[in-house]
Amino acid sequence: MPDRALPCENDMQIGDSVNYGENSMSREKVSKVKTEPEETPAFGHLSRRTFLSRLGATGAAAAAASPLLGLAQTQLKQEQAETPVTVAGGVPITLRVNGKEHQVQIEPRTTLLDCLRETLHLTGTKKGCDHGQCGACTVHINGRRINSCLTFAAMHQGEEITTIEGIGQPGNLHPVQAAFVKHDGYQCGYCTSGQIMSAVALLKEPCGPTDADVQELMSGNICRCGAYRNIIAAIREVRKAGKLGGTNASI
Repeated sequence: MPDRALPCENDMQIGDSVNYGENSMSREKVSKVKTEPEETPAFGHLSRRTFLSRLGATGAAAAAASPLLGLAQTQLKQEQAETPVTVAGGVPITLRVNGKEHQVQIEPRTTLLDCLRETLHLTGTKKGCDHGQCGACTVHINGRRINSCLTFAAMHQGEEITTIEGIGQPGNLHPVQAAFVKHDGYQCGYCTSGQIMSAVALLKEPCGPTDADVQELMSGNICRCGAYRNIIAAIREVRKAGKLGGTNASI
């Protein structure tokens, strides 16, 4: 009886390895299905109720934090304004601005304009040309108007400095400020503080009765928007009303 052919050893190994490979792949699939965590539904798969509830909670949290954030920012600005800044090569000076004394340390070549804006944080006074040609930086020194970009801050110790912040306040406007609002004496508003400071000083200066006289005394203040007609109208109203005693208002 002929011998039955035995399977080749190599064939058995190859077959076994294939079977083992299939079994191992099957086991991996099963284990993967069992062990993988369930995925959280993506944003697009949230229910409408869940989405709205989460949105409402986020809005409430933001609304609650907003007043606290505003208070913190205000306190930080106050601390920055009150904390003296040490400047290399700086000199200590005392400036009296809007009735309040400020002890500051500045570089000797610092202009009054830069000191007001950068050190005292009184940013109502604007920097326009920085060459004394536009009048946007006008302030008062002992009641007299000057271009603060053309003078050093250290030169004005002991003098009374008045900026637009010291002229009037919301709810208690200076008559010139109220007239500017009434006659729309501004457009972009950048030159407005300088225009008002010059107009307030003009009321105490010798000035003729006509609009041309006013225009001459206001010629150092440039309005790039061209609101000159309204500015003159505002000044004319204050002068005629005689709202400021001891001025040239009676015309």
